[in-house]
Amino acid sequence: MNSLKIAELKRVHQRFFKTNKNQKIKSRINYLKKLKRVIDENENLIFEALHKDLKKPIFESFASEILMIQKEIDFFTKNLKNLSTPIKVSGSLINFPSQDYIISEPYGNILMISPWNYPFQLALVPLIGAVAAGNTVILKPSESAPHTSKILKSLLPKVFPKGMVSVVEGDAKVAQELLKEQWDYIFFTGSTVVGKIVARAAANFLTPITLELGGKSPCIVDGTTPLKKTARRIIWGKFLNCGQTCIAPDYILVKSETKESLVKSLIIEIENAFGSNVKNSKDYGRIIHKKHFEKLENDLKGENILYGGTRNKNELFFGPTIVDNPKINSLLIKEEIFGPILPILSYNNLEDLNSVLSLLKNPLAFYVFSNNEKFIAQLIKDHSFGGAVINDSLVHFTNQKLPFGGIGNSGIGSYHAEHSFKLFSHKKSIVKRSFWFDLPQRYPPYPKSLGIIKRILKQI
Repeated sequence: MNSLKIAELKRVHQRFFKTNKNQKIKSRINYLKKLKRVIDENENLIFEALHKDLKKPIFESFASEILMIQKEIDFFTKNLKNLSTPIKVSGSLINFPSQDYIISEPYGNILMISPWNYPFQLALVPLIGAVAAGNTVILKPSESAPHTSKILKSLLPKVFPKGMVSVVEGDAKVAQELLKEQWDYIFFTGSTVVGKIVARAAANFLTPITLELGGKSPCIVDGTTPLKKTARRIIWGKFLNCGQTCIAPDYILVKSETKESLVKSLIIEIENAFGSNVKNSKDYGRIIHKKHFEKLENDLKGENILYGGTRNKNELFFGPTIVDNPKINSLLIKEEIFGPILPILSYNNLEDLNSVLSLLKNPLAFYVFSNNEKFIAQLIKDHSFGGAVINDSLVHFTNQKLPFGGIGNSGIGSYHAEHSFKLFSHKKSIVKRSFWFDLPQRYPPYPKSLGIIKRILKQI
């Protein structure tokens, strides 16, 4: 799609927004209910598309993609009316008497650019929040997941009228053309590198943005938890979607005396999950494309592989791999891995631990396996991150009551359920005054003596 077509599409959305056809709460709820029905009716086609793009097992496709969307829709159909109600706040005595309240209004026309790793869920969950808040959305799905992109292109027009939601397919050049336009809001999910490009484009128009990025999410193991269950939860979180998860444990930091036992437990749990021949497992996905496969291969060069490392480029198979003690300046440590490679480093004391964590700061997720409450509290206090889980991995994403987002290099802004509504709504502050009382001292000519007035104003 060229710049002229994008500009015309934008005008279509602007005209639709001005009609106020999606401003009624009941209408928005009906659109969301219809979206849920359409997804249910086409569930098998969605599974098929996700399998073609990423070889996702059906269970993963349902649990990590469709279920999350269904829960988001259910939340808004139940709570949208309350969320949209003006919020009354107590007035200032300076303005007495008055009625003070906050109104939520949509930003308008939103551009969304979604990623390839969870191509259905990470396109629709933020879209649902934006639509629920009364916005229109132009969605640019990832070209790296073409089958899921086509599904989105096919299904969404069956739900939303022209000008309310549109899907624009294409590569990076199309994304660049989209970013040349002025939008009322931009929501981007993807890499930190591309996120910076989006931020610069938004800055040209002072457009508000949300950036959902990634980072080096640590997994700290101090040896005080049951190693079998610890290993099982790490393996699940790391190798879900073949490691292509933005909040996957990126690397392990384990207490030195626990390292050998943990490695053994990790290997056992890998084989419990996927068998001794992972390639034949129906529960293990594939790498998205050859370019990313080659990136992962390059990451492994010169590293000490403790387990795995098996791969087949033609089939995009990259087996679960554990790497021993990579150097701090290696690619495995400097860059987000975003694949089934798990580096394991050891530490002796809190100083060792903090030296690594401080180097790889502001991760999207932060995992600690420990029963030492003082140790946990210290880590949470000392380090900044998007969200943390104690004694598990990934599960914070499933709680809609928790905002999901990063900080610094891992992102700007947060969403999910109520937090999505707040994110995609501008808050109007309203003060409505009465005429029955009016303090004369506020008007010129002002009192010559300020003593009494100052004392009164300071008290209120």
